[in-house]
Order: sequence, then structure tokens, then C-alpha cells
Amino acid sequence: MQSPRLAPGLYVVATPIGNLRDITLRALEVLRAADLVLCEDTRVTHKLLERHQLSPKLAAYHDHNAASVRPRVLAELAKGSAIALVSDAGTPLVSDPGFKLVEAAIEAGHRVFPIPGASAALAALVAAGLPSDRFFFEGFLPPKSGARKARLSELRAIPATMIYYESGPRLAESLSDMAATLGARDAAVCRELTKAFEEIRRGTLSDLAAHYEEAGAPKGEIVVVVAPPGETPLLDEEDIEQKIKMALKTLSLKDASAAIAAETGLPRKEIYARALALAGKK
Repeated sequence: MQSPRLAPGLYVVATPIGNLRDITLRALEVLRAADLVLCEDTRVTHKLLERHQLSPKLAAYHDHNAASVRPRVLAELAKGSAIALVSDAGTPLVSDPGFKLVEAAIEAGHRVFPIPGASAALAALVAAGLPSDRFFFEGFLPPKSGARKARLSELRAIPATMIYYESGPRLAESLSDMAATLGARDAAVCRELTKAFEEIRRGTLSDLAAHYEEAGAPKGEIVVVVAPPGETPLLDEEDIEQKIKMALKTLSLKDASAAIAAETGLPRKEIYARALALAGKK
């Protein structure tokens, strides 16, 4: 089947996140007619193309070669080529190196065509059972616990459902840090979406953290969706201090800090430091 000639420019093409049938007819037309298809891993993209009986010219474009390949791509665009950009799975530019290429193409005056389709973040959002009218995509959090908690603290007050990507080996610890920093919130762990072993596990952050701590690191691609903060207004300094004083009447420093951290969603270390300061004033 002969596809119509594509207009010159860069085509940002979404590909399936698992099930190879989750690709649009327009995406197939673009991949069939493109002068060149840029992909993260040519072996991964080849499987998709083979499934749909397509054989365009492929070239690798990823974090390690982007700086050297980008000028050559821009030169081809300048000649009037139609070039498609795909990621290994899902929509390009979401947690992959495509942004700089799109930015450079626009700066050079070339057209950029979005070819929409599958997205792991949106697939997880609609299946999580959490508010979807407003959401914030964070992507991957820092790998170290301290930096991860610091970033979560910055995100804590955002009035929207949060979407994170995470790896299996870090999942339990990451969920535990979320529970400690974000407080008691509902969440969903969405794994291997659209694939044979798709799993969506729902519960509170602390319950999910306990489950994966016991079950061990799961395999596959993982999206964590976390409910927005509750309707309770943010506490001011005086409110927090009063809660600490009341708790210290019956609890130890450690237990009082843990209880207030769980109630307010504030970091336990922060509460402990305040409680220690108040106890020292007595």
C-alpha cells in the first residue's frame, strides 16, 4: 500500500506502550511514508514495524548519541525530508531525549507534527480511580531517599492528582517516602499496562508500600498515581506548635513526631526537630 507523500517536517509519533495493536492508523501511515524514522532502540522499533509490515529507514536517536545525530537530522529537514521520531513505548518527549530535537527543529523553522496515541501516564490515570480533572506529571523522582523526600515536599501542596514513573527495585522505598512525606493518601500502582500481566493495585500509600516491601520488587514498567491532598486547609506554624505541645503531654518525642507527621502529612524529621526545640524550652 502506497502512502501519500508527507509534508516536510518532524513527525512526533506515539507508539504502543505494550500491546502492539495500540497504534493509530495515522501513525502507521506516517511511519510507512517517512524518509527516516528516529528511534531510541532500533531493535524495539523493528518489532513494531515488522508486526505491521512496515520497512522504513531507521536510525538511532537516544541520550548517548543525540548531540552528534541532531545536526544531521536538521540538515535532512533542511533538504525537505519528512522525519518521524518515536520512543521505545508511548509518546515521545515524555521522559525521553526528544525535546531538544523538537526545540532545535522549531528554532530552524521546520514544522513539527504531533501524531498522538498511547501514553502510560494517561492510561494509568484513567484506570486508577482517582480524580482526573486536574493532574500533575512528575515522571521519575530522584533515586536517593533524601533527595526524593525533598522533591516530594515541594510537590505536597499541589492540588492535583500526581503521576510518577518508578522502577521495580525502588518501588517499595519510594512508596514509603511518599507515605511519610505526602501523608495518608489513596494511590494506585499500575504495572505492565496493556500487556499480558497488567496489574493495577489500589490502596493507601502506606498499604501499598507494605505490600511491595513484603512481595519484593515487581517486574515491568510502573506508573504510580497518587490522590491530591485532602480538603483540610494547610496548618500554620501556630497550629503545628499547638499539636506538638498537646502530643508531648502523653507521648514521647519519637511517638509524638510520628503521630503528628501521619496526621498532617509533614515530614517526620521536621516535626521531630520542632518537638525537640519545644521540649528544650520547658
